[in-house]
Amino acid sequence: MFTVGLADDQQLVRAGFSMVLGSQDDIEVVWEANNGREAVMLAQRQPVDVILMDIQMPVVNGIDATKEIVAQRLRGPAGELTRIVVLTTFDTDNYVVQSIEAGASGFLLKDTSPEELISAVQSVGESSAVISPAATATLFKRLRTHMAPTVDPMVALNRGLVEPLTHREAEILLLIARGLSNTEIADHLVISLPTVKTHVGRVLAKTGSRDRVHAVLYAFDRGVIPKNETGA
Repeated sequence: MFTVGLADDQQLVRAGFSMVLGSQDDIEVVWEANNGREAVMLAQRQPVDVILMDIQMPVVNGIDATKEIVAQRLRGPAGELTRIVVLTTFDTDNYVVQSIEAGASGFLLKDTSPEELISAVQSVGESSAVISPAATATLFKRLRTHMAPTVDPMVALNRGLVEPLTHREAEILLLIARGLSNTEIADHLVISLPTVKTHVGRVLAKTGSRDRVHAVLYAFDRGVIPKNETGA
């Protein structure tokens, strides 16, 4: 069972999300907030697994609320850190990058289909990151402008790490950044799925990444992904 908190200043939007998510046997909407400050307070009082967070809200906006909640390292009933999916009507690179850098584990547009919304909550609840295809392309485009060429990817990836990545872990990080799933990575490297999951876990731990999206940010920030490595 995934517990969910909704934060949006439009009551009809919250009602719609609640109805869609409440139709699922494995999802329970626990609370609703109409601004960012209320979302932070409710997240503290009743920690949930996933929060759907609007960006433009009064009092405190969704990006600042996300930063506060992430900084508190709250844990939902399942025992995992509370994950946040940012929802907005605005698909701009500024919002995408700010949301992910604030600690959000996903970014979806409000006009996403009910099926995609449900899938997003379930994916994030299972500690996987989710980000819409359009937002992914925007994110990559924005991040490329900050990339600097590197001579040795291993040196760049391990810069500042207490425990450096192994060559295999670095290889898997680059495949994650290209958008490959664990199954696709296993097929590409001809290794077992459990082995991939173990390596991914180590990559996240060593780089201090909350999830796969933030691991991609880590790789891009170090300029190790050539422009032709993604379809964005």
